[in-house]
Amino acid sequence: MTQSYVIIGDGIAGSSAAETLREEDPDADIIVITDEGEALYNRILIKEFAKGKLPEAPISIHEEDWYDERDIDLRLNTLVVDVDPDGHTVTTHDGEEISYDKLLYSTGGTPTQLPVDNSDADGIHHFWTFQDARKIREHIERADSSVVVGAGLLGIDLAAITAANDVEGKYLMRGNAWWRYALSEEGAEIIHDALRERNVEPVFESGVDHFETDDEGTVTTAVDPNGDRYDADFVGIAIGLDFNTEILQDTDVECDNGVVVDEYMQTSDEDIYAAGDITQFHDVILGERAQNGAWGSAKEQGTIAAKNMVNPQSEEFRWVSSYSITHFDFPFLSFGHPTLGDDEVEAKHSEDEWRRLAFKDGKIVGGVLIGDLSPQSKYKKLMREERVVADQKDVLMREQFDIDDLELEEAPAE
Repeated sequence: MTQSYVIIGDGIAGSSAAETLREEDPDADIIVITDEGEALYNRILIKEFAKGKLPEAPISIHEEDWYDERDIDLRLNTLVVDVDPDGHTVTTHDGEEISYDKLLYSTGGTPTQLPVDNSDADGIHHFWTFQDARKIREHIERADSSVVVGAGLLGIDLAAITAANDVEGKYLMRGNAWWRYALSEEGAEIIHDALRERNVEPVFESGVDHFETDDEGTVTTAVDPNGDRYDADFVGIAIGLDFNTEILQDTDVECDNGVVVDEYMQTSDEDIYAAGDITQFHDVILGERAQNGAWGSAKEQGTIAAKNMVNPQSEEFRWVSSYSITHFDFPFLSFGHPTLGDDEVEAKHSEDEWRRLAFKDGKIVGGVLIGDLSPQSKYKKLMREERVVADQKDVLMREQFDIDDLELEEAPAE
């Protein structure tokens, strides 16, 4: 009997799942449903588009023909409003009921709204979709002053967009450093200096109490909790995602700030899987639940989910993710879960070369590299192999680190 697979979401997780399903089950019926108006595009490159560095064409990954060639039914501009696990159906906004044997939920999230007055004013932007990038690019080219809120990986993209367009900016951060859960002040200061060189001033122990607008409802000023005022006719906000789990709330699918899945990307319903940044997945390396929105992680989760939809529990998700920033004159890369762990070590080797590792139970669980990225593959290998190395921090932090310099026991069996 022909299997029917329905995928909600056409990001990299949903698209890679569709491709894998077609490879694994050539005769299956595959439907991909997305509320966006365009097929898969590169979320990594939309920041370069918003900066004015790339035209639209390189951003697209799949044209609609790609789906046709693989006999995948792509439904654009279609919102799923209900999932019925008992009936094995999903219902769309126009009332269509679609049956499935296996369902993949890969809807991602929606940018979190800043809960302050006038946060929905004209001139205030969130940065998540290609359409967001288009609006940002059109606006930033005529802006004179900017404020960015959100001291994380998406926030720094917004700060870099203002810098690339020579718009004076203030970068408001609640703490004393950018991405303070992953970087110490010493490491973060390398980023702070690079921002200042591009006319974006970090403002610490700050944030937004409210925005002020003109008579037409357009933002003019950000006022922080200290009463300090910052002129801004362009505001970018990146304070996290609200995960799109609403239509699962009345089902038995377990959700906890995302959709809970095991190492096979299977939810608490045996016929429903999830993939991408919406998942709270069992990380077999970390030994606990984790969440990760990196592109490579989402792609691999989609692939693994699809394989297990065809052959249940045939392959587990075992992955060390990476996230790079290319806005500055030096490279920046994080991997794994650098904000977690129970121990850490860091070292600075030059003005723009710094590294930090996070450990749990003596094993590497994540890290950040600034300037010199050459140790990344070695650190990732140690992490994948779950080596206990925290007792050799001095060796790990050597500028020319080599795994052979470590005293290691035999690798544990897979």
